[in-house]
Amino acid sequence: MSQERENTTLSREEILGEIKWNEAGLVPVIVQDDTSLEVLMLAYMNAESLRLSLESGQTWFWSRSRSELWHKGATSGNTQAITSVYYDCDADTLLVKVTSEGPACHTGATSCFYREIPLNSEQGAETSAQAPQTSTNNIDGERFAVLGELERVIAEREKERPEGAYTTYLFDKGVDKILKKVGEEASETIIAAKNKDNAELRLEISDLMYHLLVLLQERKLPLDDIMTELNARHERPRRD
Repeated sequence: MSQERENTTLSREEILGEIKWNEAGLVPVIVQDDTSLEVLMLAYMNAESLRLSLESGQTWFWSRSRSELWHKGATSGNTQAITSVYYDCDADTLLVKVTSEGPACHTGATSCFYREIPLNSEQGAETSAQAPQTSTNNIDGERFAVLGELERVIAEREKERPEGAYTTYLFDKGVDKILKKVGEEASETIIAAKNKDNAELRLEISDLMYHLLVLLQERKLPLDDIMTELNARHERPRRD
């Protein structure tokens, strides 16, 4: 009898007992759109969040940075209704197919995987070498293009206020909520740095930069002004 046939006879409790949790009691979860099959995000579940997901029909995860259960969309409204749940042949990864009420990524992107790495490294290096030199405050240069694009998306979200978008939620709540999130992300960045966890630090700094860009948009302070200020400081005579 095949493994697939065998699993149909197992109870939910027996299936959950087969999951191989890591040393922290977590299992990685790939979230995929049930219609387009686009991979939306990668998160983690513990036994409790998996049970809540199965019982509620919506995704629940475990936040490693906050060490707490996380109901996806509870704050932003971008909930994910579960259509099916699978586990792989090694029982150490879950695949959850969903229908979403809004974007999966906190940046407002449909999927968290919106940045592509060129496959031909030699061609990428050649292109980079041939690229014209840009000034320090040129955020449209290839290296900082994502900041310019993110600034544009945030400005668009503020203007259009699409229902269910996390950025819409922040602008609707106002500057106090935005400042609160900046403070929270700054604290989590500090914790990640103190823990010497560069993988977590990368995530937390990304969250912090996103919320800082939301704050700049709320205050109508262009990112170009910040880059100009940094450039001016760099050009000042050194005193050391």
